[in-house]
Amino acid sequence: MGLHLTRALRNFNLENRAHGLIGKEKPRPAPSHPKTEDALRATKTHHPDIEDKIRNKDNLLLTRLKEVYVDSSDPSSEVQTKESASAQEELRLPKLNVNRESLMDLDVESIPKGKISVLEALTLLNNYKNSPETWTAKKISEDYHLDSKNTQALLEYFIPFNVKIIPPKDKKQITDS
Repeated sequence: MGLHLTRALRNFNLENRAHGLIGKEKPRPAPSHPKTEDALRATKTHHPDIEDKIRNKDNLLLTRLKEVYVDSSDPSSEVQTKESASAQEELRLPKLNVNRESLMDLDVESIPKGKISVLEALTLLNNYKNSPETWTAKKISEDYHLDSKNTQALLEYFIPFNVKIIPPKDKKQITDS
């Protein structure tokens, strides 16, 4: 019963509504910029048959498009398991001089080789700042299994414990009076 009622309401005055929508004035496109109009006129004078080429189908292009076929497949699961096994082999334990019990909140059990935790980064940067003769980039990269180039860049550009206030050059400083 409900189906008949909804169908009747949906189809009520359907033909008149369709004619009304068809008879509406179509929206006009926005006016073109004068330079764009000049470029279109120049193109039409140099290539008078371009409008026909745009409006007609290119059968050669359509046949080539129909010949295109893409076939893809997921990599096999054996490759994925080998990658995950090799990733598990390259883990190391965190190197920190603090109690393991204080690290229980962080849940850091192992770290991939070539990476360091935030606490390790702060520790090694502090060690380097306090004694750069003993904590060289080479020693840090060997101890933490890091790339020597990345370690050198870390020590050179990342200085978290220094605060530098650079005064503006073009403004006058306000003095307390």
